[in-house]
Amino acid sequence: MKLNRNKSEMMPQPADNNCHGFLITGTDTGIGKTVVSAMLVDALDATYYKPVQAGLDEETDTEFVQRVLDLLPSQFIQEAYRLNTPASPHLAAAIDGIEIDMQQLALPVTSNPLIVEGAGGVLVPLSAKTLFIEMFQIWQLPAIVCARTTLGTINHTLLTIESLRRWSVSVHGVIFVGDPHEENETIIPKLGNVTNLGRLPLLESLDAESLRTAFQQNFNIQQFTRVPT
Repeated sequence: MKLNRNKSEMMPQPADNNCHGFLITGTDTGIGKTVVSAMLVDALDATYYKPVQAGLDEETDTEFVQRVLDLLPSQFIQEAYRLNTPASPHLAAAIDGIEIDMQQLALPVTSNPLIVEGAGGVLVPLSAKTLFIEMFQIWQLPAIVCARTTLGTINHTLLTIESLRRWSVSVHGVIFVGDPHEENETIIPKLGNVTNLGRLPLLESLDAESLRTAFQQNFNIQQFTRVPT
């Protein structure tokens, strides 16, 4: 894998699937992807899937979403890979003595929407040969980019959007996370030609009720149920 190789050489062949839902990615790690994922699982009555979990000493992302929402286990898909070290998946896998196989990351088919949370940013490596964004291209679900509202977010978010489009991943929109910043929340959608889906404010408590209230006050459900073709 080389970032500057010919696009036809970069692209794996997309897989046919009947999945519907969203890919949740972000400009960085710790950006708020898991909280946004939990909010959307609740709002859309969706199933949550974190294909690769790196770091098991503390509460995993799946465990967090399940605890916060208190949903039935049937709305959660077991991770394909559970890696011990909180690091880039390629490094965590190497430390565990395994190599992540892309074939094991095929998306499950669910009757309700599927919320798939990535790891870190879009160019995080799954192995020495494969980037996470290659799986995004194969999965063919529209991506939602989680972005901070603070300093530095313009560059990071526009680069993320550009990368997704370069790999032919549909960008459904951006969800901002944090305190309001009118300029950043305006210029990014304008320059990136992308929909501002809303802003998730910093919440004093994280539970199903607070996430539901935040969604109702800051988002339009129709932007998530009517996906452009």
